[in-house]
Amino acid sequence: MAMDGVGVESYTARVDRLLRPRVHRPERVLDLFAGCGGLALGFEAAGFETIGFEANPDCCATYNANLTGSCTELFLTPQTNFPDAEVVIGGPPCQPFSVGGNQLGLEDARDGFPAFTAAIEQLHPKLWMFENVRGLLYKNRWYLDEIIHRLERFGYVVDVKLLNAVDYLVPQNRERIIVVGHKGGFTFPEKSGELITVGQALGGFLFAEPTEGKYLTESMDQYVARYEKASKCINPRDLDPNRPSRTVTCRNLAGATGDMQRIKVPSGRRRRLSVREGARLQSFPDWFDFKGSEGSQFNQVGNAVAPMFAFALAKSVASYLDQSERLDDVAIQSSWSPMQATLDLS
Repeated sequence: MAMDGVGVESYTARVDRLLRPRVHRPERVLDLFAGCGGLALGFEAAGFETIGFEANPDCCATYNANLTGSCTELFLTPQTNFPDAEVVIGGPPCQPFSVGGNQLGLEDARDGFPAFTAAIEQLHPKLWMFENVRGLLYKNRWYLDEIIHRLERFGYVVDVKLLNAVDYLVPQNRERIIVVGHKGGFTFPEKSGELITVGQALGGFLFAEPTEGKYLTESMDQYVARYEKASKCINPRDLDPNRPSRTVTCRNLAGATGDMQRIKVPSGRRRRLSVREGARLQSFPDWFDFKGSEGSQFNQVGNAVAPMFAFALAKSVASYLDQSERLDDVAIQSSWSPMQATLDLS
């Protein structure tokens, strides 16, 4: 077990130890709109077999290179025939609709939720779960309610909760809504009570000045100063080693200068984050290998479910399934009688 100088397991060593696929449970998890496999990694580390579906070829390549489950490159529709699974998870893309638009809701084929709800109707899993951005609770709440009502009609208790990945050993403030459908008795994971900082996640990267690094020019530094003044930025965008980072997105990993996630190195220069540094802030282990161009890799990192957050969710799912199985066993035993046994044997 890797230790730091004071004899305590480092954060990166802990992530590497915990986030290893260890498939041993009997249930299969169907991962829809799987991305690069951040959600699946958490579930495989909790013991589940996964099978993914994703339209992006680079995401599929990353999933297949790192996970024990396989990911099929496919654009999902309500007509897709889904393989059997006891659990369905995913991050369906939500097509926003303006008031003046068609407002087709679940009937709009551009949106991911019709395929997700079709999978639930088709498979009737023991539990399903999806993750989405917090905005679905507010601006598009009407659409979330429509989705929930559709899924409730399939016989599920539906729970919705806004969770922050920072409460589950992720070095980043990242609020996401988690929606779970179950038959009663599911509980969301408890907060870890431990705050992981940028310094713990990035370690020596904070002091590295690689020759291939993408450094801001003097004019870019001036632009940043003007941007932060104009936007009344309370917290500068330079990463603070003593705090978790702000939300990691595709845009602030590789996008506009003013909004980017960046490191201020000891010489005073600023540089953009590398793919590996962004992945660490998302709690991906260093062994996780992203495929495709650098731009594609940044998109995969920014769009992923943070794996340590996924691991916490997966352990709650495992506890729910184990509890349900015990309750089923008790129900079977309580319904047994010698007379019934005699009748069965005759």
